[in-house]
Amino acid sequence: MSEQHSITGGGLSATIKTGGAELCGLRGADGTEYLWNAGPEWPRFAPILFPIVGKLAGDTLRHAGRAYGMTQHGFARDRRFDWLSRGDDAVRLVLQDDAESRGGFPFAFRLEVEYAAGAAGLRCTVTVSNPGPGDLPFSLGAHPAFRWPLRPGLAKDAHRLTFEAAEPGPVHYLSGGLLGEGEPSPIRGRELTLAPGLFARDALIWRGLASRSVRYAAPGGPALTFSWEGYPDLGLWSKPDGADFLCIEPWQGTASPAGWDGEFASKPGVVVLPPAGSRAFTWRVALEPMSAERVALAG
Repeated sequence: MSEQHSITGGGLSATIKTGGAELCGLRGADGTEYLWNAGPEWPRFAPILFPIVGKLAGDTLRHAGRAYGMTQHGFARDRRFDWLSRGDDAVRLVLQDDAESRGGFPFAFRLEVEYAAGAAGLRCTVTVSNPGPGDLPFSLGAHPAFRWPLRPGLAKDAHRLTFEAAEPGPVHYLSGGLLGEGEPSPIRGRELTLAPGLFARDALIWRGLASRSVRYAAPGGPALTFSWEGYPDLGLWSKPDGADFLCIEPWQGTASPAGWDGEFASKPGVVVLPPAGSRAFTWRVALEPMSAERVALAG
């Protein structure tokens, strides 16, 4: 059973569990819950994706002439992390390689996760370190699921994502779980209109975005701004059959490109850390609760 700990700061509260070091609650000062409730349509809240993002061809990781089984999004989301510290406004957790992980991922690693609540919102920083004598190849992703609609009664297609910058580049879809070629993007300038049909082909994926933040909002409801550092790519995902969540996912790396089945360390988007190397990746979410005026207008 996962242990949980809640932190507060800056008018929000967040709950984190040791299972997957996963955020499992995010409330504003007015009590509004912004995070999906891990319902039966998708029984997760905000998993951490490591050491891969998406799928590898044949669910197989290739290294030094050997093949290792590795299922979609890796194993960190299903492992228990250990507490390093638990405070009123911040927590730190850690996962390190062991005999179980090395059976499918033959590399030494240390995965440290910090959540901190404050005036700027909730911050999650994941630091990947290499304590071993050889290189550490990996990808990393965040997968938080926010409520959609943000407020009961709002139309799902009234919601918008507004990007920090114009994004004229292509979008990629998945084919058999693998990354397809780029296609014209549904983003218009800086704005993406959300509707369940947008996800009829599974996730939408952008590589090398100019933006480092998006604002998620609908008229008459609360809103949030989601930002990230260190992650070059972004995925958006929901289920097209009416599941009430929207995943906003900053990534370092993606699923294997269709037709690619090579050495893991050479996979597009994989980071290779030398011995004693480390790299930090951060996302933040700033909540915008409904003002008294907006509550009155929403009726």
